[in-house]
Amino acid sequence: MPDRKPTVRKSGASRPAAQDTSPVGKTSAGKKAAVNATPEKPAATKKAAAKKAVTKKAVAKKTAAAAEPAPAKKTAAKKTAAKKTAAKKTAAKKTAAKSAAAKKAPARKRESRAAMVRRAHQINRELAELYPYAHPELDFTNPFELLVATVLSAQTTDLRVNQTTPRLFAVCPTPEDMAAMDPERLEELIRPTGFFRAKTKSLLGLSAALRDRFGGEVPGRLEDLVTLPGVGRKTANVVLGNAFGVPGITVDTHFGRLARRFGWTTAEDAEKVEADVAAIFPESEWTMLSHRVVFHGRRVCHSRKPACGACAIAPLCPAYGEGETDPEKAKKLLKYELGGQPGQRLKPPADYPGQPAPPMAPPVGAS
Repeated sequence: MPDRKPTVRKSGASRPAAQDTSPVGKTSAGKKAAVNATPEKPAATKKAAAKKAVTKKAVAKKTAAAAEPAPAKKTAAKKTAAKKTAAKKTAAKKTAAKSAAAKKAPARKRESRAAMVRRAHQINRELAELYPYAHPELDFTNPFELLVATVLSAQTTDLRVNQTTPRLFAVCPTPEDMAAMDPERLEELIRPTGFFRAKTKSLLGLSAALRDRFGGEVPGRLEDLVTLPGVGRKTANVVLGNAFGVPGITVDTHFGRLARRFGWTTAEDAEKVEADVAAIFPESEWTMLSHRVVFHGRRVCHSRKPACGACAIAPLCPAYGEGETDPEKAKKLLKYELGGQPGQRLKPPADYPGQPAPPMAPPVGAS
């Protein structure tokens, strides 16, 4: 039999400690671990907390936004307030201007028909002394040129017409020449006067009518002239009075305005104004009366701001005070020869005391 080797225990070695499997032992260990370890919250709890924090921040932002208006709203509010303030100021200025005008312009006194007629004749005499050189302010050498220039003068100044017609009449001096013009070429020639397409149609039509119906001559009767394209009573009276010596009253915007300010009429319609004024003055005065009144309207009695303080007929005018009454300020409002400026005609009459108008400047780049 083999000899059994004795079991030798190594020094320092010990058996493993027996595990405590009892419930009491487990409980104690769990408590110790719970005391020593940091407790961890579940993931769901963390998410809930994060949501709450975000919600609180959002509520705080909304509260702050509600407390302070947005910059855009502030700007809009400021603009609205500024507009309201500006509107109030404008309204106040208008009211003040109306009040000042009401204070300046005295109420018109009622006068008899006979008194008005006497005053009208006195105004005409005063204007004759003031403008002994009054004349039509369109350049022309014959009835056809005057007719064409008067048609072109609609919705523009006589100065602009006078600066345009030299080139026009150099190309087509007669009705026959103008009737044969190419429409586009004619439009280019009269373009500076404005409304050139409508005016081209009128000029071609009246030139053809003169050629075909009147032997190339301008008729000297009102009833014939008004049958021409683009020719009305005003144009016809200009031509009759200044090219044929037939008395006529020319009611343009200036004449109508002054006739109402002078108390000669209350009408706005040109034909009614013509009839009212014709009933006051003899035929022999009609043409020159027209020139004098128009001269005064262009130089002194302006539409927006009459120079009342520099007006020679102010004592006779029922509308005195509607414009500037201070003499020094009123002098600055005078125009043309009364204001030391050039007139409207490039070739004015010899007795005209002012300077001739300058010709039209050549187009940029023209040789």
